[in-house]
Amino acid sequence: MPAANQSTPARLTANASVKLPRLVLLVLAIAYVSAGLFGRDPWKTDDVLSLATMLSALQSHGTEWLIPHLGDLKLTEDGPLVMWLGALLIYVFGPLIGDIEASRLVNMLWFGITLGSVWYGTYLLGRRTEAQPLALPFGGEPSVKDYGRLLADVATLLLLATGGVLLRFHETSVVPANLAFHALGFYALARMIDKPKMGMIMLALALSGAFFTRAGPGVLPLLIALPIAFQPRSVLWSSRYYAVGASLISAALIACWWIPTQLAYPDWMTAWLHWNQLSFGLPEYESAIRPLRDLPWFLWPTWPLALLAIWQWRRWITAPHICLPMAVALGALLTLFVSPQSGEADYVLLISPLAVLSAFAIPTMRRGVINTLDWFALMCFSVTVACVWIGWFALHFEVPKQISLNIARQTAGFEPHIAWGSVAIAVFCTLSWIAMIVWRVRMNPNALWRGSLLAAGGLTITWLLLVLLWMPAVDYVRSYRPMSAEIRKTLEQLSETPGELACLRSQALTLGPRASLYVFDHIEIVYDQNCPFLLQQTTQKKLENGEAGFSDHADVLWQGSRGADRFDRYRILRIPER
Repeated sequence: MPAANQSTPARLTANASVKLPRLVLLVLAIAYVSAGLFGRDPWKTDDVLSLATMLSALQSHGTEWLIPHLGDLKLTEDGPLVMWLGALLIYVFGPLIGDIEASRLVNMLWFGITLGSVWYGTYLLGRRTEAQPLALPFGGEPSVKDYGRLLADVATLLLLATGGVLLRFHETSVVPANLAFHALGFYALARMIDKPKMGMIMLALALSGAFFTRAGPGVLPLLIALPIAFQPRSVLWSSRYYAVGASLISAALIACWWIPTQLAYPDWMTAWLHWNQLSFGLPEYESAIRPLRDLPWFLWPTWPLALLAIWQWRRWITAPHICLPMAVALGALLTLFVSPQSGEADYVLLISPLAVLSAFAIPTMRRGVINTLDWFALMCFSVTVACVWIGWFALHFEVPKQISLNIARQTAGFEPHIAWGSVAIAVFCTLSWIAMIVWRVRMNPNALWRGSLLAAGGLTITWLLLVLLWMPAVDYVRSYRPMSAEIRKTLEQLSETPGELACLRSQALTLGPRASLYVFDHIEIVYDQNCPFLLQQTTQKKLENGEAGFSDHADVLWQGSRGADRFDRYRILRIPER
Protein backbone atom coordinates (compact mmCIF):
# COMPACT_ATOMS: atom_id res chain seq x y z
CA MET A 1 0.00 0.00 0.00
CA PRO A 2 1.42 3.47 -0.84
CA ALA A 3 2.47 5.96 1.73
CA ALA A 4 -0.26 7.84 3.48
CA ASN A 5 0.90 11.20 2.10
CA GLN A 6 0.73 10.06 -1.52
CA SER A 7 -2.07 11.81 -3.40
CA THR A 8 -4.93 9.72 -4.72
CA PRO A 9 -6.18 9.93 -8.31
CA ALA A 10 -9.60 11.18 -7.16
CA ARG A 11 -10.26 14.87 -7.80
CA LEU A 12 -13.51 16.24 -6.47
CA THR A 13 -15.13 19.37 -5.05
CA ALA A 14 -17.96 19.62 -2.57
CA ASN A 15 -20.31 20.93 -5.30
CA ALA A 16 -19.83 17.72 -7.28
CA SER A 17 -20.85 15.59 -4.31
CA VAL A 18 -24.20 17.27 -3.73
CA LYS A 19 -26.71 14.79 -2.29
CA LEU A 20 -28.92 12.84 -4.67
CA PRO A 21 -32.50 13.10 -3.31
CA ARG A 22 -33.41 9.85 -1.59
CA LEU A 23 -36.89 9.96 -3.12
CA VAL A 24 -35.42 9.95 -6.65
CA LEU A 25 -33.34 6.86 -5.92
CA LEU A 26 -36.24 5.11 -4.19
CA VAL A 27 -38.76 5.83 -6.97
CA LEU A 28 -36.27 4.76 -9.63
CA ALA A 29 -35.54 1.46 -7.84
CA ILE A 30 -39.23 0.68 -7.26
CA ALA A 31 -40.14 1.48 -10.86
CA TYR A 32 -37.24 -0.64 -12.12
CA VAL A 33 -38.12 -3.80 -10.20
CA SER A 34 -41.93 -3.61 -10.11
CA ALA A 35 -42.48 -2.97 -13.81
CA GLY A 36 -42.74 -6.31 -15.59
CA LEU A 37 -42.57 -8.29 -12.36
CA PHE A 38 -46.33 -8.34 -11.78
CA GLY A 39 -49.30 -8.52 -14.12
CA ARG A 40 -47.92 -11.08 -16.56
CA ASP A 41 -47.76 -14.85 -17.02
CA PRO A 42 -44.63 -16.79 -16.08
CA TRP A 43 -42.46 -17.44 -19.13
CA LYS A 44 -40.38 -20.43 -20.07
CA THR A 45 -38.15 -21.94 -18.81
CA ASP A 46 -36.51 -20.79 -15.56
CA ASP A 47 -39.32 -18.40 -14.66
CA VAL A 48 -42.16 -20.92 -14.81
CA LEU A 49 -40.09 -23.85 -13.56
CA SER A 50 -39.25 -22.15 -10.26
CA LEU A 51 -42.89 -21.23 -9.76
CA ALA A 52 -43.90 -24.84 -10.42
CA THR A 53 -41.49 -26.08 -7.73
CA MET A 54 -43.00 -23.60 -5.25
CA LEU A 55 -46.52 -24.81 -5.99
CA SER A 56 -45.35 -28.42 -5.78
CA ALA A 57 -43.80 -27.75 -2.37
CA LEU A 58 -47.14 -26.48 -1.08
CA GLN A 59 -48.69 -29.82 -2.04
CA SER A 60 -45.84 -31.77 -0.44
CA HIS A 61 -45.67 -33.50 2.89
CA GLY A 62 -42.83 -34.49 5.20
CA THR A 63 -39.37 -34.72 3.70
CA GLU A 64 -40.47 -33.75 0.19
CA TRP A 65 -39.79 -30.15 1.24
CA LEU A 66 -36.08 -30.93 1.32
CA ILE A 67 -35.59 -31.14 -2.45
CA PRO A 68 -36.86 -29.21 -5.50
CA HIS A 69 -39.50 -31.13 -7.42
CA LEU A 70 -42.15 -30.63 -10.07
CA GLY A 71 -45.08 -32.78 -9.13
CA ASP A 72 -43.63 -36.27 -8.91
CA LEU A 73 -40.51 -35.33 -10.87
CA LYS A 74 -37.51 -34.72 -8.60
CA LEU A 75 -35.20 -32.04 -10.01
CA THR A 76 -31.52 -32.74 -9.47
CA GLU A 77 -30.29 -29.20 -10.12
CA ASP A 78 -29.73 -26.09 -8.00
CA GLY A 79 -30.83 -25.81 -4.38
CA PRO A 80 -34.11 -25.56 -2.48
CA LEU A 81 -33.96 -22.04 -0.99
CA VAL A 82 -35.91 -20.23 -3.72
CA MET A 83 -38.55 -22.96 -3.56
CA TRP A 84 -38.82 -22.65 0.22
CA LEU A 85 -39.21 -18.88 0.33
CA GLY A 86 -41.49 -18.75 -2.70
CA ALA A 87 -43.78 -21.43 -1.27
CA LEU A 88 -43.94 -19.57 2.04
CA LEU A 89 -44.91 -16.31 0.30
CA ILE A 90 -47.54 -18.09 -1.79
CA TYR A 91 -48.98 -19.65 1.37
CA VAL A 92 -49.17 -16.26 3.12
CA PHE A 93 -50.07 -13.89 0.28
CA GLY A 94 -51.50 -16.23 -2.38
CA PRO A 95 -55.09 -16.01 -1.10
CA LEU A 96 -54.85 -12.20 -1.28
CA ILE A 97 -53.11 -11.48 -4.57
CA GLY A 98 -52.92 -14.86 -6.35
CA ASP A 99 -50.22 -17.51 -6.44
CA ILE A 100 -48.30 -16.11 -9.41
CA GLU A 101 -48.09 -12.58 -8.01
CA ALA A 102 -47.25 -13.85 -4.51
CA SER A 103 -44.36 -15.92 -5.84
CA ARG A 104 -42.80 -12.79 -7.34
CA LEU A 105 -42.56 -11.07 -3.98
CA VAL A 106 -39.39 -13.07 -3.40
CA ASN A 107 -37.80 -11.12 -6.26
CA MET A 108 -38.37 -7.92 -4.29
CA LEU A 109 -36.35 -9.49 -1.49
CA TRP A 110 -33.46 -10.45 -3.76
CA PHE A 111 -33.51 -7.01 -5.38
CA GLY A 112 -33.48 -5.29 -1.99
CA ILE A 113 -30.58 -7.40 -0.72
CA THR A 114 -28.58 -6.70 -3.88
CA LEU A 115 -29.07 -2.94 -3.87
CA GLY A 116 -28.69 -2.63 -0.11
CA SER A 117 -25.48 -4.64 -0.08
CA VAL A 118 -23.94 -2.69 -2.95
CA TRP A 119 -24.94 0.68 -1.47
CA TYR A 120 -23.79 0.04 2.08
CA GLY A 121 -20.67 -1.86 1.05
CA THR A 122 -19.60 0.98 -1.25
CA TYR A 123 -20.45 3.55 1.43
CA LEU A 124 -18.22 1.80 3.96
CA LEU A 125 -15.30 1.58 1.54
CA GLY A 126 -15.78 5.11 0.22
CA ARG A 127 -15.40 6.58 3.71
CA ARG A 128 -12.00 5.01 4.27
CA THR A 129 -8.86 7.15 4.22
CA GLU A 130 -7.33 5.37 1.21
CA ALA A 131 -10.29 6.26 -1.01
CA GLN A 132 -10.56 9.96 -0.18
CA PRO A 133 -10.05 12.52 -2.94
CA LEU A 134 -7.06 14.85 -3.02
CA ALA A 135 -7.32 17.63 -0.46
CA LEU A 136 -7.61 21.02 -2.21
CA PRO A 137 -5.13 23.80 -1.29
CA PHE A 138 -7.84 26.15 -0.02
CA GLY A 139 -10.38 23.55 1.04
CA GLY A 140 -13.66 22.83 -0.71
CA GLU A 141 -13.31 19.06 -1.00
CA PRO A 142 -16.35 16.97 0.05
CA SER A 143 -16.73 15.63 3.56
CA VAL A 144 -16.03 11.98 4.20
CA LYS A 145 -19.73 11.25 4.63
CA ASP A 146 -20.78 13.10 1.47
CA TYR A 147 -18.07 11.41 -0.57
CA GLY A 148 -19.02 7.95 0.65
CA ARG A 149 -22.70 8.61 -0.06
CA LEU A 150 -21.86 9.88 -3.55
CA LEU A 151 -19.92 6.72 -4.40
CA ALA A 152 -22.68 4.50 -2.98
CA ASP A 153 -25.32 6.28 -5.06
CA VAL A 154 -23.23 6.01 -8.22
CA ALA A 155 -22.58 2.30 -7.68
CA THR A 156 -26.30 1.65 -7.17
CA LEU A 157 -27.25 3.67 -10.24
CA LEU A 158 -24.66 1.92 -12.38
CA LEU A 159 -25.99 -1.45 -11.26
CA LEU A 160 -29.48 -0.34 -12.36
CA ALA A 161 -28.00 0.87 -15.65
CA THR A 162 -26.47 -2.53 -16.49
CA GLY A 163 -28.68 -4.03 -19.18
CA GLY A 164 -27.64 -7.66 -18.75
CA VAL A 165 -29.33 -8.10 -15.38
CA LEU A 166 -32.64 -6.44 -16.30
CA LEU A 167 -34.61 -9.50 -17.36
CA ARG A 168 -33.04 -11.71 -14.69
CA PHE A 169 -34.25 -9.42 -11.91
CA HIS A 170 -37.79 -9.95 -13.20
CA GLU A 171 -37.89 -13.74 -13.37
CA THR A 172 -38.63 -16.14 -10.54
CA SER A 173 -35.48 -18.23 -10.63
CA VAL A 174 -32.28 -18.93 -8.73
CA VAL A 175 -30.34 -16.30 -10.70
CA PRO A 176 -31.44 -13.12 -8.88
CA ALA A 177 -31.17 -14.97 -5.57
CA ASN A 178 -27.58 -15.99 -6.27
CA LEU A 179 -26.75 -12.44 -7.33
CA ALA A 180 -28.19 -11.19 -4.04
CA PHE A 181 -26.05 -13.51 -1.93
CA HIS A 182 -22.90 -12.59 -3.85
CA ALA A 183 -23.66 -8.91 -3.27
CA LEU A 184 -24.19 -9.76 0.41
CA GLY A 185 -20.79 -11.48 0.35
CA PHE A 186 -19.20 -8.24 -0.88
CA TYR A 187 -20.92 -6.28 1.89
CA ALA A 188 -19.74 -8.84 4.45
CA LEU A 189 -16.13 -8.31 3.40
CA ALA A 190 -16.49 -4.53 3.62
CA ARG A 191 -18.21 -4.79 7.01
CA MET A 192 -15.59 -7.17 8.39
CA ILE A 193 -12.96 -4.41 8.30
CA ASP A 194 -14.45 -2.48 11.22
CA LYS A 195 -16.95 -4.98 12.66
CA PRO A 196 -15.47 -8.44 12.07
CA LYS A 197 -18.10 -10.37 14.04
CA MET A 198 -20.98 -8.85 12.07
CA GLY A 199 -19.02 -9.39 8.86
CA MET A 200 -18.48 -13.03 9.80
CA ILE A 201 -22.22 -13.58 10.27
CA MET A 202 -23.03 -11.85 6.99
CA LEU A 203 -20.36 -13.88 5.17
CA ALA A 204 -21.74 -17.12 6.63
CA LEU A 205 -25.22 -16.17 5.40
CA ALA A 206 -23.82 -15.30 1.97
CA LEU A 207 -21.93 -18.59 1.60
CA SER A 208 -24.76 -20.80 2.81
CA GLY A 209 -27.36 -18.80 0.87
CA ALA A 210 -25.37 -19.11 -2.36
CA PHE A 211 -25.09 -22.87 -1.78
CA PHE A 212 -28.78 -23.36 -1.01
CA THR A 213 -29.63 -21.30 -4.09
CA ARG A 214 -27.46 -22.80 -6.80
CA ALA A 215 -25.38 -25.46 -5.01
CA GLY A 216 -21.74 -25.83 -6.05
CA PRO A 217 -21.80 -23.46 -9.06
CA GLY A 218 -23.43 -20.84 -6.85
CA VAL A 219 -20.96 -20.82 -3.98
CA LEU A 220 -17.68 -21.49 -5.84
CA PRO A 221 -17.10 -17.85 -6.96
CA LEU A 222 -17.28 -16.68 -3.35
CA LEU A 223 -14.93 -19.43 -2.24
CA ILE A 224 -12.43 -18.33 -4.89
CA ALA A 225 -12.82 -14.68 -3.84
CA LEU A 226 -12.01 -15.32 -0.17
CA PRO A 227 -8.27 -16.15 -0.54
CA ILE A 228 -7.87 -13.07 -2.75
CA ALA A 229 -9.67 -10.81 -0.28
CA PHE A 230 -7.75 -12.19 2.72
CA GLN A 231 -4.28 -12.24 1.16
CA PRO A 232 -1.41 -11.04 3.41
CA ARG A 233 -1.25 -7.49 2.01
CA SER A 234 -4.97 -6.94 2.48
CA VAL A 235 -6.42 -5.04 5.42
CA LEU A 236 -8.52 -8.17 6.08
CA TRP A 237 -5.46 -10.33 6.75
CA SER A 238 -5.80 -9.74 10.48
CA SER A 239 -9.45 -10.90 10.29
CA ARG A 240 -8.72 -14.11 8.40
CA TYR A 241 -9.84 -16.27 11.32
CA TYR A 242 -13.29 -14.71 11.06
CA ALA A 243 -13.43 -15.96 7.48
CA VAL A 244 -12.66 -19.44 8.79
CA GLY A 245 -15.43 -19.01 11.34
CA ALA A 246 -17.87 -17.93 8.63
CA SER A 247 -16.96 -21.00 6.59
CA LEU A 248 -17.55 -23.29 9.57
CA ILE A 249 -20.92 -21.70 10.35
CA SER A 250 -21.90 -22.06 6.71
CA ALA A 251 -20.81 -25.70 6.67
CA ALA A 252 -22.90 -26.37 9.78
CA LEU A 253 -25.98 -24.81 8.15
CA ILE A 254 -25.44 -26.86 5.00
CA ALA A 255 -25.03 -30.04 7.06
CA CYS A 256 -28.43 -29.42 8.67
CA TRP A 257 -29.93 -29.90 5.21
CA TRP A 258 -27.42 -32.36 3.74
CA ILE A 259 -27.70 -35.10 6.39
CA PRO A 260 -31.51 -35.50 6.44
CA THR A 261 -31.62 -35.23 2.64
CA GLN A 262 -29.00 -37.95 2.29
CA LEU A 263 -30.98 -40.18 4.62
CA ALA A 264 -34.35 -39.52 2.99
CA TYR A 265 -33.32 -39.41 -0.68
CA PRO A 266 -29.98 -41.16 -1.22
CA ASP A 267 -30.64 -41.72 -4.95
CA TRP A 268 -31.56 -38.09 -5.45
CA MET A 269 -28.45 -36.98 -3.60
CA THR A 270 -26.29 -39.17 -5.82
CA ALA A 271 -27.83 -37.68 -8.97
CA TRP A 272 -27.56 -34.15 -7.51
CA LEU A 273 -23.88 -34.62 -6.70
CA HIS A 274 -23.34 -35.90 -10.24
CA TRP A 275 -24.94 -32.72 -11.61
CA ASN A 276 -22.59 -30.66 -9.44
CA GLN A 277 -19.61 -32.57 -10.79
CA LEU A 278 -20.74 -32.03 -14.37
CA SER A 279 -20.99 -28.29 -13.68
CA PHE A 280 -17.20 -28.07 -13.39
CA GLY A 281 -14.57 -28.86 -15.97
CA LEU A 282 -12.59 -27.29 -18.78
CA PRO A 283 -14.86 -25.76 -21.44
CA GLU A 284 -14.54 -26.61 -25.10
CA TYR A 285 -13.33 -23.97 -27.53
CA GLU A 286 -16.77 -22.62 -28.47
CA SER A 287 -17.84 -22.41 -24.84
CA ALA A 288 -14.53 -20.85 -23.80
CA ILE A 289 -14.80 -17.93 -26.22
CA ARG A 290 -18.53 -17.33 -25.64
CA PRO A 291 -17.90 -14.99 -22.67
CA LEU A 292 -15.68 -12.84 -24.89
CA ARG A 293 -18.67 -12.34 -27.15
CA ASP A 294 -21.35 -11.97 -24.48
CA LEU A 295 -19.75 -10.10 -21.59
CA PRO A 296 -19.04 -6.74 -23.34
CA TRP A 297 -22.73 -6.08 -23.98
CA PHE A 298 -23.99 -7.93 -20.90
CA LEU A 299 -21.89 -5.85 -18.49
CA TRP A 300 -22.18 -2.51 -20.29
CA PRO A 301 -21.56 0.21 -19.09
CA THR A 302 -19.71 -1.00 -15.99
CA TRP A 303 -16.86 -3.06 -17.43
CA PRO A 304 -14.88 -0.21 -19.11
CA LEU A 305 -15.32 1.95 -16.01
CA ALA A 306 -14.19 -0.92 -13.77
CA LEU A 307 -11.05 -1.40 -15.85
CA LEU A 308 -10.42 2.34 -15.66
CA ALA A 309 -10.78 2.24 -11.88
CA ILE A 310 -8.22 -0.56 -11.58
CA TRP A 311 -5.80 1.37 -13.78
CA GLN A 312 -6.27 4.73 -12.06
CA TRP A 313 -5.98 3.20 -8.59
CA ARG A 314 -3.24 0.71 -9.53
CA ARG A 315 -0.91 2.04 -6.83
CA TRP A 316 -3.69 1.39 -4.30
CA ILE A 317 -4.50 -2.09 -5.63
CA THR A 318 -4.41 -3.58 -2.12
CA ALA A 319 -6.58 -0.83 -0.64
CA PRO A 320 -9.98 -2.21 0.43
CA HIS A 321 -12.05 -0.09 -1.99
CA ILE A 322 -10.23 -1.73 -4.93
CA CYS A 323 -9.10 -5.07 -3.51
CA LEU A 324 -12.45 -6.27 -2.14
CA PRO A 325 -14.73 -5.68 -5.15
CA MET A 326 -11.93 -6.89 -7.43
CA ALA A 327 -11.67 -10.10 -5.38
CA VAL A 328 -15.40 -10.77 -5.79
CA ALA A 329 -15.18 -9.99 -9.51
CA LEU A 330 -12.17 -12.28 -9.96
CA GLY A 331 -13.99 -15.07 -8.17
CA ALA A 332 -16.85 -14.86 -10.66
CA LEU A 333 -14.51 -14.41 -13.62
CA LEU A 334 -12.23 -17.33 -12.78
CA THR A 335 -15.26 -19.58 -12.36
CA LEU A 336 -15.98 -19.12 -16.07
CA PHE A 337 -12.75 -20.98 -16.87
CA VAL A 338 -13.88 -24.09 -14.99
CA SER A 339 -17.48 -24.10 -16.25
CA PRO A 340 -18.10 -26.28 -19.32
CA GLN A 341 -21.21 -24.28 -20.25
CA SER A 342 -21.11 -20.78 -18.77
CA GLY A 343 -24.03 -18.45 -19.37
CA GLU A 344 -26.05 -15.56 -17.99
CA ALA A 345 -26.43 -17.24 -14.59
CA ASP A 346 -22.63 -16.96 -14.27
CA TYR A 347 -22.29 -13.54 -15.89
CA VAL A 348 -24.63 -11.77 -13.46
CA LEU A 349 -22.25 -12.42 -10.57
CA LEU A 350 -19.85 -9.90 -12.12
CA ILE A 351 -22.37 -7.07 -12.09
CA SER A 352 -22.31 -5.95 -8.45
CA PRO A 353 -18.50 -5.88 -7.96
CA LEU A 354 -18.00 -4.14 -11.32
CA ALA A 355 -20.61 -1.53 -10.37
CA VAL A 356 -18.66 -0.83 -7.18
CA LEU A 357 -15.35 -0.54 -9.03
CA SER A 358 -16.99 1.70 -11.63
CA ALA A 359 -18.12 4.10 -8.91
CA PHE A 360 -14.52 4.62 -7.84
CA ALA A 361 -13.55 5.42 -11.43
CA ILE A 362 -15.92 8.37 -11.70
CA PRO A 363 -14.00 10.77 -9.35
CA THR A 364 -10.79 10.11 -11.30
CA MET A 365 -12.23 11.12 -14.68
CA ARG A 366 -11.89 14.52 -16.30
CA ARG A 367 -14.99 16.64 -16.65
CA GLY A 368 -14.90 16.45 -20.45
CA VAL A 369 -14.93 12.64 -20.38
CA ILE A 370 -17.80 12.61 -17.91
CA ASN A 371 -19.76 15.00 -20.13
CA THR A 372 -19.18 12.67 -23.08
CA LEU A 373 -20.65 9.79 -21.11
CA ASP A 374 -23.64 11.97 -20.21
CA TRP A 375 -24.35 12.70 -23.85
CA PHE A 376 -23.87 9.09 -24.82
CA ALA A 377 -26.52 8.06 -22.31
CA LEU A 378 -28.88 10.77 -23.56
CA MET A 379 -28.49 9.76 -27.19
CA CYS A 380 -28.56 6.01 -26.59
CA PHE A 381 -31.72 5.94 -24.52
CA SER A 382 -33.46 8.57 -26.59
CA VAL A 383 -33.06 6.15 -29.48
CA THR A 384 -34.39 3.22 -27.45
CA VAL A 385 -37.41 5.24 -26.28
CA ALA A 386 -38.14 6.25 -29.87
CA CYS A 387 -37.78 2.65 -31.10
CA VAL A 388 -40.31 1.41 -28.55
CA TRP A 389 -42.86 3.94 -29.76
CA ILE A 390 -42.14 3.26 -33.45
CA GLY A 391 -42.67 -0.45 -32.85
CA TRP A 392 -45.94 0.26 -31.02
CA PHE A 393 -47.23 2.35 -33.92
CA ALA A 394 -46.21 -0.42 -36.32
CA LEU A 395 -48.06 -3.01 -34.23
CA HIS A 396 -51.31 -1.07 -33.96
CA PHE A 397 -51.41 1.20 -37.03
CA GLU A 398 -49.14 -0.72 -39.48
CA VAL A 399 -46.82 2.25 -39.90
CA PRO A 400 -43.95 1.93 -40.90
CA LYS A 401 -45.05 -0.91 -43.17
CA GLN A 402 -41.88 -3.02 -43.21
CA ILE A 403 -41.52 -2.95 -39.44
CA SER A 404 -45.20 -3.84 -39.15
CA LEU A 405 -44.70 -6.91 -41.36
CA ASN A 406 -41.74 -8.07 -39.29
CA ILE A 407 -43.71 -7.71 -36.05
CA ALA A 408 -46.72 -9.50 -37.54
CA ARG A 409 -44.50 -12.44 -38.49
CA GLN A 410 -43.19 -12.70 -34.92
CA THR A 411 -46.65 -12.36 -33.33
CA ALA A 412 -48.75 -14.39 -35.78
CA GLY A 413 -52.25 -14.88 -34.41
CA PHE A 414 -52.07 -12.03 -31.91
CA GLU A 415 -54.91 -9.53 -32.01
CA PRO A 416 -53.58 -6.17 -30.77
CA HIS A 417 -55.75 -3.83 -28.75
CA ILE A 418 -54.93 -0.44 -27.29
CA ALA A 419 -55.09 -0.05 -23.51
CA TRP A 420 -55.40 3.71 -23.25
CA GLY A 421 -54.57 3.75 -19.53
CA SER A 422 -51.21 2.13 -20.24
CA VAL A 423 -50.63 4.50 -23.16
CA ALA A 424 -51.26 7.50 -20.91
CA ILE A 425 -48.71 6.25 -18.37
CA ALA A 426 -46.25 5.56 -21.19
CA VAL A 427 -46.68 9.15 -22.42
CA PHE A 428 -45.94 10.38 -18.88
CA CYS A 429 -42.80 8.22 -18.76
CA THR A 430 -41.68 9.63 -22.11
CA LEU A 431 -42.23 13.17 -20.89
CA SER A 432 -40.19 12.29 -17.80
CA TRP A 433 -37.29 11.29 -20.04
CA ILE A 434 -37.63 14.55 -21.98
CA ALA A 435 -37.58 16.39 -18.64
CA MET A 436 -34.32 14.63 -17.74
CA ILE A 437 -32.83 15.74 -21.06
CA VAL A 438 -33.91 19.33 -20.45
CA TRP A 439 -32.52 19.17 -16.90
CA ARG A 440 -29.13 18.02 -18.19
CA VAL A 441 -28.96 20.51 -21.07
CA ARG A 442 -30.32 23.65 -19.39
CA MET A 443 -29.24 23.20 -15.76
CA ASN A 444 -25.80 21.75 -16.58
CA PRO A 445 -25.54 20.19 -13.09
CA ASN A 446 -22.19 19.65 -11.43
CA ALA A 447 -23.27 16.60 -9.46
CA LEU A 448 -21.02 13.67 -10.26
CA TRP A 449 -23.96 11.24 -10.18
CA ARG A 450 -25.70 12.90 -13.13
CA GLY A 451 -24.37 10.53 -15.81
CA SER A 452 -25.19 7.46 -13.74
CA LEU A 453 -28.68 8.80 -13.11
CA LEU A 454 -29.22 9.43 -16.82
CA ALA A 455 -28.10 5.89 -17.68
CA ALA A 456 -30.20 4.22 -14.97
CA GLY A 457 -33.18 6.47 -15.69
CA GLY A 458 -32.95 5.88 -19.43
CA LEU A 459 -32.86 2.11 -19.07
CA THR A 460 -35.68 2.13 -16.51
CA ILE A 461 -37.91 4.34 -18.68
CA THR A 462 -37.22 2.17 -21.72
CA TRP A 463 -38.19 -0.89 -19.69
CA LEU A 464 -41.34 0.84 -18.43
CA LEU A 465 -42.37 1.65 -22.00
CA LEU A 466 -41.79 -1.94 -23.10
CA VAL A 467 -43.92 -3.22 -20.22
CA LEU A 468 -46.71 -0.69 -20.75
CA LEU A 469 -46.91 -0.89 -24.54
CA TRP A 470 -45.66 -4.35 -25.42
CA MET A 471 -46.49 -6.70 -22.55
CA PRO A 472 -49.70 -8.18 -24.10
CA ALA A 473 -47.81 -9.10 -27.27
CA VAL A 474 -44.81 -10.48 -25.37
CA ASP A 475 -47.11 -12.46 -23.08
CA TYR A 476 -48.82 -13.97 -26.11
CA VAL A 477 -45.51 -15.01 -27.63
CA ARG A 478 -43.88 -16.38 -24.47
CA SER A 479 -46.74 -17.75 -22.34
CA TYR A 480 -48.13 -21.29 -22.42
CA ARG A 481 -51.44 -20.35 -20.79
CA PRO A 482 -53.67 -20.64 -23.93
CA MET A 483 -52.05 -23.93 -24.94
CA SER A 484 -52.41 -25.30 -21.42
CA ALA A 485 -56.10 -24.39 -21.39
CA GLU A 486 -56.63 -26.26 -24.68
CA ILE A 487 -54.86 -29.34 -23.34
CA ARG A 488 -56.96 -29.28 -20.16
CA LYS A 489 -60.16 -29.01 -22.19
CA THR A 490 -59.07 -31.99 -24.29
CA LEU A 491 -58.24 -34.07 -21.18
CA GLU A 492 -61.63 -33.22 -19.65
CA GLN A 493 -63.34 -34.51 -22.80
CA LEU A 494 -61.25 -37.69 -22.76
CA SER A 495 -61.87 -38.40 -19.09
CA GLU A 496 -64.43 -41.07 -18.19
CA THR A 497 -65.08 -39.35 -14.83
CA PRO A 498 -66.82 -35.95 -14.95
CA GLY A 499 -64.82 -33.18 -13.32
CA GLU A 500 -61.52 -35.04 -13.56
CA LEU A 501 -58.75 -35.09 -16.13
CA ALA A 502 -57.66 -38.07 -18.16
CA CYS A 503 -54.17 -39.39 -17.47
CA LEU A 504 -51.36 -38.04 -19.61
CA ARG A 505 -47.82 -39.24 -20.16
CA SER A 506 -45.26 -37.55 -22.37
CA GLN A 507 -42.61 -37.99 -25.02
CA ALA A 508 -39.69 -35.53 -25.40
CA LEU A 509 -41.52 -32.93 -23.30
CA THR A 510 -39.10 -30.36 -21.93
CA LEU A 511 -39.31 -28.80 -18.47
CA GLY A 512 -40.69 -25.44 -19.66
CA PRO A 513 -44.00 -26.64 -21.08
CA ARG A 514 -44.30 -29.33 -18.41
CA ALA A 515 -43.99 -26.74 -15.65
CA SER A 516 -46.45 -24.46 -17.46
CA LEU A 517 -49.09 -27.19 -17.59
CA TYR A 518 -48.68 -27.69 -13.84
CA VAL A 519 -48.80 -23.97 -13.02
CA PHE A 520 -51.73 -22.94 -15.21
CA ASP A 521 -54.01 -25.98 -15.01
CA HIS A 522 -52.40 -28.36 -12.51
CA ILE A 523 -51.85 -30.98 -15.21
CA GLU A 524 -49.36 -33.60 -14.02
CA ILE A 525 -47.46 -35.95 -16.30
CA VAL A 526 -47.64 -39.60 -15.22
CA TYR A 527 -45.23 -42.46 -15.88
CA ASP A 528 -47.82 -45.20 -16.25
CA GLN A 529 -47.19 -47.02 -19.54
CA ASN A 530 -50.79 -48.23 -19.48
CA CYS A 531 -52.03 -44.64 -19.91
CA PRO A 532 -53.33 -44.43 -23.51
CA PHE A 533 -52.87 -40.66 -23.90
CA LEU A 534 -49.48 -39.17 -24.66
CA LEU A 535 -48.38 -35.54 -25.01
CA GLN A 536 -45.66 -35.33 -27.63
CA GLN A 537 -43.33 -32.40 -28.20
CA THR A 538 -41.94 -32.27 -31.71
CA THR A 539 -41.22 -29.71 -34.43
CA GLN A 540 -43.10 -28.47 -37.45
CA LYS A 541 -40.36 -29.77 -39.73
CA LYS A 542 -40.56 -33.30 -38.31
CA LEU A 543 -44.32 -33.33 -38.76
CA GLU A 544 -44.01 -32.23 -42.37
CA ASN A 545 -41.37 -34.89 -43.06
CA GLY A 546 -43.27 -37.62 -41.19
CA GLU A 547 -40.37 -38.03 -38.76
CA ALA A 548 -42.33 -37.46 -35.53
CA GLY A 549 -42.75 -40.52 -33.33
CA PHE A 550 -46.00 -42.53 -33.44
CA SER A 551 -46.85 -40.93 -36.81
CA ASP A 552 -48.01 -44.24 -38.30
CA HIS A 553 -50.25 -45.91 -35.75
CA ALA A 554 -51.40 -43.29 -33.18
CA ASP A 555 -54.55 -41.18 -33.35
CA VAL A 556 -53.99 -37.42 -33.14
CA LEU A 557 -56.56 -36.02 -30.67
CA TRP A 558 -55.19 -32.49 -30.43
CA GLN A 559 -52.39 -30.43 -31.95
CA GLY A 560 -51.21 -26.94 -31.08
CA SER A 561 -48.33 -24.68 -30.13
CA ARG A 562 -47.37 -21.78 -27.90
CA GLY A 563 -48.54 -18.45 -29.29
CA ALA A 564 -46.64 -17.56 -32.44
CA ASP A 565 -44.03 -20.31 -32.04
CA ARG A 566 -42.94 -21.28 -35.55
CA PHE A 567 -40.93 -24.33 -34.56
CA ASP A 568 -42.24 -26.45 -31.66
CA ARG A 569 -45.47 -28.40 -32.00
CA TYR A 570 -47.37 -30.38 -29.39
CA ARG A 571 -49.76 -33.28 -29.97
CA ILE A 572 -51.98 -35.39 -27.76
CA LEU A 573 -51.98 -38.90 -29.16
CA ARG A 574 -54.03 -41.97 -28.36
CA ILE A 575 -51.63 -44.90 -28.30
CA PRO A 576 -53.32 -48.21 -29.22
CA GLU A 577 -52.88 -51.13 -26.89
CA ARG A 578 -50.28 -53.67 -27.91
